[in-house]
Amino acid sequence: MKLNKFTKEAARIAEPYRVSEGKKFRLKDWAPGDVGYIDSKDEAQKVLEHGTRLLNVLQEKLWAQDKWALMIILQGMDAAGKDGVTSHVMSGVNPQGCDVWSFKQPSTEELDHDYLWRAHQRVPSRGKIGIFNRSYYEEVLVVRVHKKLLAAEHSPDALKSKHVWEQRYDDINAFEKYLTHNGIVVRKFFLHLSKGEQKKRFLERLDDPQKNWKFSMADIKERGYWKDYQQAYEEMIQSTSTKHAPWYIVPADNKWYSRLVVSAAIVETLDALQLEFPVVDKAKQKELEQVRRVLLEGKE
Repeated sequence: MKLNKFTKEAARIAEPYRVSEGKKFRLKDWAPGDVGYIDSKDEAQKVLEHGTRLLNVLQEKLWAQDKWALMIILQGMDAAGKDGVTSHVMSGVNPQGCDVWSFKQPSTEELDHDYLWRAHQRVPSRGKIGIFNRSYYEEVLVVRVHKKLLAAEHSPDALKSKHVWEQRYDDINAFEKYLTHNGIVVRKFFLHLSKGEQKKRFLERLDDPQKNWKFSMADIKERGYWKDYQQAYEEMIQSTSTKHAPWYIVPADNKWYSRLVVSAAIVETLDALQLEFPVVDKAKQKELEQVRRVLLEGKE
């Protein structure tokens, strides 16, 4: 498959999972084990290799043009494959043009600021791709499931009303619109994992000494809130899916397929920006010709 043909293939792969209007979204309508029209893991790997090569070219143009930036958000339950998506999909990208941030429990300093503060500091600069492994969306997910976390935040109690989640959805939508207006393209991926597949992956981690470090009893406790998280994810996607910052509901039971979908969506997004290497003006062309003469004459 030629690289220029993969852009059309990428759109075909990613489009079915894109949610730009969330009012009618229901999580039960989306299958975690879906693999689209891809017949096998081997086929997916071949297509992903094309995507990796094309992403490398697009990222170089993004960097050289220095006009746009791409912010990628990865959300999902434990063991959904967020780390794997990052390492496999971005394997061909120049590390200088990509930043990865993992948002964990906020520090005391972060709690003394508004909840978007720490994320805004990590928004990618022009020419770069920024990946958020979890994000400010934790403020309407884990904080919603565990109400004590909301109580621990330093904002005034009067602002922690029953309307706080709707207010946060409004804040997030406004924030993402602001970023879009400034050339920061936002793409969000929910890695949709089934409870059965999570159990399987947890057991595999226990059986593999090299993965034991990833596991703790806290993971099992969070699994006990499965239904609460599914409800929180559903409402989050319903309330924050927009044309300028859509969600992709990525089937995550097969890692090889989830990586392909994310790769395809990123390629489609960057290709739509019509990125090009900067064209030098006449003065710069003259300077380059002078450089060429100096090098050829050995007078440097």
